[in-house]
Amino acid sequence: MNNYEQTVISQYGNSDAILALIGSFNDAVDPSSDIDNFYVHIWDVATATGFGLDIWGRIVGVSRTIPTTPATVLTDGQFLELILLKALANISRATSYSINTLLTDWAGTRGRAYVNDLGNMQIRYMFEFALEPYEITILTKSGILLRPAGVGGSIINTVFPVFGFQGMTEAAPFNQAPFVSGIYPVS
Repeated sequence: MNNYEQTVISQYGNSDAILALIGSFNDAVDPSSDIDNFYVHIWDVATATGFGLDIWGRIVGVSRTIPTTPATVLTDGQFLELILLKALANISRATSYSINTLLTDWAGTRGRAYVNDLGNMQIRYMFEFALEPYEITILTKSGILLRPAGVGGSIINTVFPVFGFQGMTEAAPFNQAPFVSGIYPVS
C-alpha cells in the first residue's frame, strides 16, 4: 500500500516500534494483486468468471442452472448473456417499445428480433435468425422475458427466407400466419 504512513493516527505517528511493525507488514503484504483479481473476476460483470458470475446471477435474480428435463447448466459465456438480459429486463418496463429495444440490442447483427401484440392478452416474440438451443432454453424457461401482468406469450423462431410447402408440416395456410420453423411457449 502506498503512503501507509498517512493512515496512522497522530498519537502513534512518532512511535518507532509501531511504524516499524506497520512498515514491515506493508512490505510483506501487497494487496494490489488481490484487488486486481477481485475487480477482474468478480466486480466487473464483463470480465467476471465462475464464482463472480454466480454472484452477479444472485444480484439480478437468475441461476446458472435452468430447470428443464434434464437441467441445463450454462457455461460462463451463456450465463453472462442471461445475466445481462435479466439486468436489462429488471430495469425495463413491459411495453412494446422497451421490449423491442431490449431484443434489438440483444440480437445485434444476427437478424431481426421484435415483439408483436396479438391482442386478447397475448404477445409473440419473433426471432428472424437461428437461435441456439441454449438461447431457446433461456428464453422459454428462465422467466426473463418481459410480459405485462396477465399476458401470455410465445416465441417464434423463423430462419428466413421461408417460403414453400415441401416438407413443411408446421406451416399455416395463407393469410393465417408466417410460415414458421419453431413455436415455443413462454413459461
